[in-house]
Amino acid sequence: MNALSNLFNSHSKKDGDFFLGMKKILGFKPKNLEVYQKAFVHRSANRKDKAGFPMNYERLEFLGDAMLGTIISKHLYSIVPDGDEGYLTKMRSKIVSREHLNELGKDLRLIDFVESRIPKSRFGDNIHGNVFEALVGAIYLDRGYKYCEKFINKRIIDPYVDIEQLEGKVISYKSLVIEWCQKQKKSFNYDIYEDTGNDVVKHFAVKLSIGGKIVAKARATSKKKAEERASKRAYFALQDKMDKSNE
Repeated sequence: MNALSNLFNSHSKKDGDFFLGMKKILGFKPKNLEVYQKAFVHRSANRKDKAGFPMNYERLEFLGDAMLGTIISKHLYSIVPDGDEGYLTKMRSKIVSREHLNELGKDLRLIDFVESRIPKSRFGDNIHGNVFEALVGAIYLDRGYKYCEKFINKRIIDPYVDIEQLEGKVISYKSLVIEWCQKQKKSFNYDIYEDTGNDVVKHFAVKLSIGGKIVAKARATSKKKAEERASKRAYFALQDKMDKSNE
């Protein structure tokens, strides 16, 4: 009986700590704690629900992504009455960019709650944004649209949504560089190769050439990130030329 009692008490303490952690992040009491716990289960944990289906945060991430898009779209529609579809879509993309969601997840230290068989040090940055979206999906299932909107207002809209700042925010430096090269009729090439360094996590390196000359180099844990970093460095190296061409 003592062993069973200790096991029960350890689970109760764990659930209690999780409940308090969620309450602090959400700003309200969660009703269905289980749905929030599911929002932090990584697929590597190989968990299954009572029906035998795989249990991880990916379905909640899908739902949360949709809720974020809906609530941000509603807000932009209200505060920018003269914005056309293209403008509103661009502003929404800037608000819910992967980079921004990753920052939000990091600020809330959501990775501390993740259940995984993979060491957390080996995860890429996107894990932070993924579980943030999953958390939004869990809020919707637990408390409905109004609470979901309340959370997004508190964590995203109120502190970060400033239209003037968003208009000047760059989503993709790679797109800017490619667009400029095409306008100037300059050739460009992203030479990507696997970096054979001593890092625990595999890295990729990129050499960005414009007009046959290497203008920037970068490395990152994915090809896409490495390209974006190299593009950002190229943009600042060529900023004067790019700005003059846009005048």
